[in-house]
Amino acid sequence: MKRHTTESGGVTRIQQSVLTRSERAVLNWLCPRLPQWVTPDVLTWLALFSALVIGVSYALSTFDPAWLWVAVGGYFVHWFGDSLDGSVARWRGIERPRYGYFIDHSCDCLGSLLMVGGLGLSPYITMNYALLGVIGYLLLAAYTFLLAKAGGEFELTHGGVGPTEIRVFLVALTISMYFAGPMANVLGPLSLFDLVAIGVAGLMMAVFLVQLAVTARKLARRDHRERVGAITR
Repeated sequence: MKRHTTESGGVTRIQQSVLTRSERAVLNWLCPRLPQWVTPDVLTWLALFSALVIGVSYALSTFDPAWLWVAVGGYFVHWFGDSLDGSVARWRGIERPRYGYFIDHSCDCLGSLLMVGGLGLSPYITMNYALLGVIGYLLLAAYTFLLAKAGGEFELTHGGVGPTEIRVFLVALTISMYFAGPMANVLGPLSLFDLVAIGVAGLMMAVFLVQLAVTARKLARRDHRERVGAITR
């Protein structure tokens, strides 16, 4: 499912994932039913707070794996805040393109560090490999922000996977941790979940490199056409 909307400043938001249609239907149902005090800022800070709760819950799972269920609940709250803040602003016609863009995506980057960093403090994934996941995420985020400036497109998904699909994956991973336990030394010093973290980080980095090459060629062709057009006019 591919969805395009045009933001202020002429930037086109592109959202293409398996859950886009159903998620949009849910968000459109929720937006008019939220009380007025639930503002975009409230939702953004709710998402950031829930990211902190998720990270702390992962760390506390060292002492009791039941904390993993708090992390699972935190992901649902995080989806609610992160997915609705921009939707509510657009629904009510109160967008603040510069402030909203800056605060929302700053909180997204910080939230990813809190959540995945918390995983690194758990007994399931080594911090080094958890931080590889953060690096992969930040590379894709950098690509998104650069493309918005250079190409006028803001891609919310990469390879058909967006924030909601990532949250679904992390919920499934967290539940697996609860039932499987740490599962240490599957491959030398690496646990099974270390291998998963390395694989996911490697995949994100590979997607970044492929998109970097493809987009660079596309932008070069666009610059060439515009230069030729300027000469011939």
